Amino acid sequence: MTVVVTFVRHGESEDNLKSIWAGWKDSPLSDHGRKQAAAAGELFSTTKFDTIYASPLLRANATAQAIHGRQQEPFPSFIVTPNLREQHFGAAEGSPWTYTPPEDRSLDELFAEGIYPVLYHRDEKFPAAESLNDLASRAEKAIMECVVPHLRSEGIAHIAMVSHGLCISELVAALLRLDPDSRRDVSYKGLLNTAWTRATVSFKEVTTNFAEGVPPLDVQVTHVNVADHLEDIVPFTLDASENSEARKFFGGGGEVAEAAQSDEKQKL
Repeated sequence: MTVVVTFVRHGESEDNLKSIWAGWKDSPLSDHGRKQAAAAGELFSTTKFDTIYASPLLRANATAQAIHGRQQEPFPSFIVTPNLREQHFGAAEGSPWTYTPPEDRSLDELFAEGIYPVLYHRDEKFPAAESLNDLASRAEKAIMECVVPHLRSEGIAHIAMVSHGLCISELVAALLRLDPDSRRDVSYKGLLNTAWTRATVSFKEVTTNFAEGVPPLDVQVTHVNVADHLEDIVPFTLDASENSEARKFFGGGGEVAEAAQSDEKQKL
């Protein structure tokens, strides 16, 4: 009754190259993103997944298909679930984002003017959008849908969840909340494109009783933001790109907490 969960962020999308809000906006992989997805498929070709769960959005679904296509027979199940979609930015989808909005206007006034700044509080959201707290609730549903059922099986199951940067950070947090002894002060934001994070999940005590919900789990995060498979891909040059700020913001690597990075260096 152990589940190994490998979370994989999608490859670079065409919208990752633009300074726009793109959550549910369905942008395909860029040329660079397709190379990243192929490299992820090659990396995991020797990893036997029992099931691959994927977001329906193009950038994540194509990445998941690249991984699935390099698996060995018998091929794992491939299940698409909308609960693995990225945070929904509502009215801001496709609009430019900004770090420095006018300071003399309220958020509602900014929204009315079509200005959508970066939001820093978990309960804040754009019109018709999800807040981070809303995303966290959806992530909890995804864990119940994709991870918990495998705990009812005998032996060890290995699943992949191919999703998006913000969604994965909430998925990991949702999983850790099921472990009363887990560490809660580490952020898992800032994943690089096609980087992977892994956790092992089991019951604190052997049980088959789900009558009163999920029994306490033992959740161990063993890998964080691993992207060694990208070393042989010719990287883009940020300083020479007019889209460098967007690539830095959406490409990941800037927000994983120092504690998580420090812990990972000790494990690898």
